[in-house]
Amino acid sequence: MGLFILRRVAVMLLTALCLTFIVFTLTNLEPNLEKLAKTQGNMRMTDEQVETWLSNRGYRDNLLSKYGQWLGVVPGYVITGTDGELRGKCIRPGMEASGAPRFCGVVQGDWGWSTRFREEVGSIIAKRLGATGWLMLAVMCVMVPGALIIGVLAGMREGSRLDRGLSTVSILTTATPEYVSGVIFIALLASTKYGLSPLLAEWGMIEGKSLFKGTATSAMKDITFANFTLPVLTIALYGMGYIARMTRASMTEVMTAQYIRTARLKGVSFQNIVMKHALRNALIAPFTVIMLQFPWLLNGVVIVETLFNYKGFGWTLVEAAGNNDIEMLLGVSVVSVFVVLVTQLISDIGYVYLNPRIRIS
Repeated sequence: MGLFILRRVAVMLLTALCLTFIVFTLTNLEPNLEKLAKTQGNMRMTDEQVETWLSNRGYRDNLLSKYGQWLGVVPGYVITGTDGELRGKCIRPGMEASGAPRFCGVVQGDWGWSTRFREEVGSIIAKRLGATGWLMLAVMCVMVPGALIIGVLAGMREGSRLDRGLSTVSILTTATPEYVSGVIFIALLASTKYGLSPLLAEWGMIEGKSLFKGTATSAMKDITFANFTLPVLTIALYGMGYIARMTRASMTEVMTAQYIRTARLKGVSFQNIVMKHALRNALIAPFTVIMLQFPWLLNGVVIVETLFNYKGFGWTLVEAAGNNDIEMLLGVSVVSVFVVLVTQLISDIGYVYLNPRIRIS
């Protein structure tokens, strides 16, 4: 097992280097650099002025050198610009050039300076990732138990009315995008003029004019039932259907296995067959799917965070992309790649422990 983990970690590191280099190359394409220069300088800059601006800030170094500087394995550039000002990759605003370190990159924990937020990339990502982390935790607490219950109930008796009903619900939730269900939830549950809230307020069943809030901005400081429920439900319902269908397919396959038939012939009760024999084997396949929900949640909450104005990781990604914040985009890509690779490693290890046949082989 130890050798297996070491090999997987080595593959993860190599994969991370390749993926981050691809992202670094795409963000440093000429149109992006030109847009960055005009955004930070002047939108009416001439081509010569753009070239001067980029040259004074190290963007005209060769790609491998810039990637090495960003990683922190190559000394950061130090350039005296045409305007006579001394600039360097490791020289932050308000810092003396003599006190700046030679190396400043991901390896040293320095992720760069955000041109959009005017702050250290690492501190911004830590704050936004924490906000999205709470959202992901709430979604997983709702989505995973609900999906497993629906999938197991549907798969216990294939072809029954319960199976058909739950399978239909699962397909509908998966087929409905978050931006559609989110708007529906806001209209039905958060509107003060339409939907359910006006009726409940008229009947005196709720305090205030609406049951929930249509925005989650206040949840950044104080998470409440009113401001956090709709974003959680919007994301959870979309992912719940997929996990439920996978669980249902796995449960159906297990219930038709030979050892289940043998247990039935021996007179074992249906409840014991499901709980003691079928359930564990049926959860092997959904476990991998559940682990893959973490990277999907991290990057897939972009629409929901934008819709509910929740300033988390996805909202930061949109802001960085819209404002061509190269350092922030690179920082977001590092976190995304790390989460994907770590969850896959955990998924592989968990699959080995859940499936005895894999462990024996």
